[in-house]
Amino acid sequence: MPFLNLTPLASLRVSTHQIPRHNLIPNTSIQSKPLLIYHSCLPSSVTASSIEAHLKETGVVVPQWRYTMYNVTHFHSSTHEVLCIFSGHAKLCFGGESNPSKVETEVQKGDVIIIPAGVAHRLLNDFNSDFQMVGSYPRGKHPDMCCGKKEEEEKVKGISGLEWFERDPLYGDDGPLLRE
Repeated sequence: MPFLNLTPLASLRVSTHQIPRHNLIPNTSIQSKPLLIYHSCLPSSVTASSIEAHLKETGVVVPQWRYTMYNVTHFHSSTHEVLCIFSGHAKLCFGGESNPSKVETEVQKGDVIIIPAGVAHRLLNDFNSDFQMVGSYPRGKHPDMCCGKKEEEEKVKGISGLEWFERDPLYGDDGPLLRE
C-alpha cells in the first residue's frame, strides 16, 4: 500500500509552541517538547481510511478513533497524541483558556497536530459542523482524561517518564518532530 503523498519536508510549514504551566495544567513544562502543527501536510484528497493506512504503515502510532475534539479543556498524562484532520475547519485552544500564554489557532483538513502529554486542548469553534480527525497514540498507549484538578497531580508526575517519539508519525525516519 503506498504512502500518502505528503507535503515535501522542504515545503512543509510547521508551527511549534512551548506553552508554560498554568495552574494545575502542566502543558509543555515537564518534557519541554513542543506542540507541533504541520500545516497542509496531508493531500486535499485525504480520507480517514487513507490516514489510518498511512499511520499503520509508518508504524509509530496506532489510529484509535475518528471524531471531533471535545469542547472542554482536557489533557492526557498517559500518552502523547497525534491528530490528523480529514474534514472541516475549526478554532482550537491549547494551554487552557485562562492561560495568558495559550495558543488559539485555526486548523483545517490536511493539518496534523502533535500534542505532547500534559498540553491542554479544546475545541472553541467548529465552523461548519464537520470538523473530524483521526486520533492516534504511540503503540501500547491509551489516553486518560485530565482537567487540571488537584486529585490528578500524581498522574501528572508520570509525564516525565513518557518516551518521546523515535520516528516521526507521518514522515518516518525524517520529519519535523525529530528536530525538536
